[in-house]
Amino acid sequence: MASSRLPVAACVVLVLAGLGALGAGAADVGPGWLCGAGAIAVSTAYSWALAARAGGRPVVVGTLALVLGVATVLSDDDRLRTGAAVLTCVVAAVLAVMVTVPAVRFVHAAREVVVAVVVAAAGAVAVVGFEPVVTVARFEYVTLGLALLGAFAVVYRLGAGLHGLGRRGVATVLIGTAVLALTLAYAELLRRYGTPGLVGSLLDGVTWSRENLGAFPRPLETALGIPALAWGTHMRARRRQGWWVCAFGVAATTPVANALVNPAVTLEESVLAVVYGVVVGLLLGFAVIRLDLAVTGSSGRRGRRAEEATALRPEPARTRPLL
Repeated sequence: MASSRLPVAACVVLVLAGLGALGAGAADVGPGWLCGAGAIAVSTAYSWALAARAGGRPVVVGTLALVLGVATVLSDDDRLRTGAAVLTCVVAAVLAVMVTVPAVRFVHAAREVVVAVVVAAAGAVAVVGFEPVVTVARFEYVTLGLALLGAFAVVYRLGAGLHGLGRRGVATVLIGTAVLALTLAYAELLRRYGTPGLVGSLLDGVTWSRENLGAFPRPLETALGIPALAWGTHMRARRRQGWWVCAFGVAATTPVANALVNPAVTLEESVLAVVYGVVVGLLLGFAVIRLDLAVTGSSGRRGRRAEEATALRPEPARTRPLL
């Protein structure tokens, strides 16, 4: 048992050391290479952890991430730094979803959402530690697309392929895909072709929120990612199809992991936007979970408690391989 805990402890220590180095570098304390070293430490630990959690080869993946990170920092090439930032963001976003565990009750689902957001936020610090040179919108789209591909690739194995979806699973995936597509398309259409009046009215709401609340929650995280994580972990305690719902959780963890790449947004505003997105998203997730329980005939306090007593689908612990 002690030997199995040693790699996990080493991974946690490496992440904390990396975050400490990144913080010192940001505060101009110590040598100039601290930021790069911190980013390498976090990206290596996250790569190792994701490979271990997904049942891969953590030693090989972790060593490769370390070598690539060192080569990137030593080369000081903008393209390599940007590529390393993209990969770190994707790994952090996918890992944040994979480290969650099934949630029998909504309060447990809320806990898993917080765990995922914290993991992704640590990755966000490492992303900027590589000092990427990016076009913000392009960086966000690329990382989101790659994170979705990575999450669905892992979930395909965890969910026993497409035939393990069932009718409700198929409907859930289609609805999630539609919400994702519509949210992205609507935002892009507004940015490119929206009428000045419509765009102006929407921007007025964003401006009011920033002036009075300090930030505005990111729509994709709030409307899709956080509710999907909450509902998905809740469903995983009952049906393995919950993994397919959780895959859409990268719509929350990816925006968190790339939240610091926009130089026009302050650290305080980025943190507040994530917090607001979590709060509103959990409210939406709570509504979806209650609707799901009502559909399955588990409404009412007594019905919910009886349903929770039978929600015993087993999964490996948070620090154990899923496969």
